[in-house]
Amino acid sequence: MNANRGNFDGVILCLPNFGDENGAVEALKNANVPILIQAYADEIGEMDFESRRDAFCGKFSIMDMFTQYNIPFSAFAPHCCNPASEDFDNQLNKFSAVCRIVKGMKDFKVGAIGARTTKFKTVRFDELTLQKYGVTIDALDLSDLFHKVSIFDNAERLAERVQTYREYTDFSLVPQDKVETICKISLIIEDYVNEYHFEALALRCWDEFPQIMNVSVCVVVSFLNHIGIPCACEMDVCNAVAMRMLSLASENPATCLDWNNNYGSEKNKCILFHCGPVATDLMIDKGAVTDHKMFAKSYGKGNAFGTLEGRIAPTEFTYASCKTENGKLSMYLGKANFTDDVIEKAFFGCGGVAEFEDMEKVLMYVGKNGYRHHVSVTNKDVLEAVYDASVNYLKYDVENLNK
Repeated sequence: MNANRGNFDGVILCLPNFGDENGAVEALKNANVPILIQAYADEIGEMDFESRRDAFCGKFSIMDMFTQYNIPFSAFAPHCCNPASEDFDNQLNKFSAVCRIVKGMKDFKVGAIGARTTKFKTVRFDELTLQKYGVTIDALDLSDLFHKVSIFDNAERLAERVQTYREYTDFSLVPQDKVETICKISLIIEDYVNEYHFEALALRCWDEFPQIMNVSVCVVVSFLNHIGIPCACEMDVCNAVAMRMLSLASENPATCLDWNNNYGSEKNKCILFHCGPVATDLMIDKGAVTDHKMFAKSYGKGNAFGTLEGRIAPTEFTYASCKTENGKLSMYLGKANFTDDVIEKAFFGCGGVAEFEDMEKVLMYVGKNGYRHHVSVTNKDVLEAVYDASVNYLKYDVENLNK
């Protein structure tokens, strides 16, 4: 194991029979990666002394010893299964997600581009707490980004990005000069990602972009999420952390949304929304880039093109949000479904109707425990893997709201 350390992301401990719990401890006590304990199932008709496996019992002994030695491990239902079964395939998929999460979350950088928006004290965070959990925050100033955009002169690179963006979504309503400004911003941010080795981002997306650049950056955030760089708007660093975890688990984009509207009298449905940071992968279609309706009120029409309007596609999803408080990184997790319920065309931005098992329980937990009005989502059920990785290996303080 020592000779191959760093070449494996997890270990599967298979128990074809009762197993040697002391040997397992000695072999894996310094593995420092996730460990899945898998036990073979006994079969009716093969229960004589020579044939029976007793792995059902032996798995408890292994788990007991690992607990005594403080060796973190994973175990998923069913307690026993055969390696050729669909049950074991499901366990492997969950464990693969656990390994991706643990490897990707133990030591990574978030780029904080811009200061926290003054009005949004809800997105305050503690850098030292995040660092304790392996999350480094590197801050950059918007003035540097604006300067780099103003002197950008690589025509070929810009033309390629304009073409990419026009293929990504509908820019037909956007004047060409605004398209080019949006694409320059996109390229400079990606230069930051490459230079500083950022693996997630949080961006101060207002008010300076419409005031100074005369565009909005919603579609830039959407595209970053699409290409695998989780980006939270409104400088929500903690939700950038949650987004990275969700995207590692699902291998799909994540996005940051507002808990925004009730849905009529439906007690378990609400509208999750944001101005347009949703990757088109999560939308019904490619959407369309428009003038930002809220900013148009303040800065005049035509000064905030960049909102990506559309609707989130019906799908199951896993959601999470995190905060830093009293030296701890805390999260809540859950799963729900985006439905095919209609949101009227006049509704601004990109939203979807989300249905929960018990929405009031979720909302009460979010509100009473000091979480922000943002929630991160990814379009896959990865709840069990995210919970296992965050509790057993990353040692976050986590509440599973689907319990």
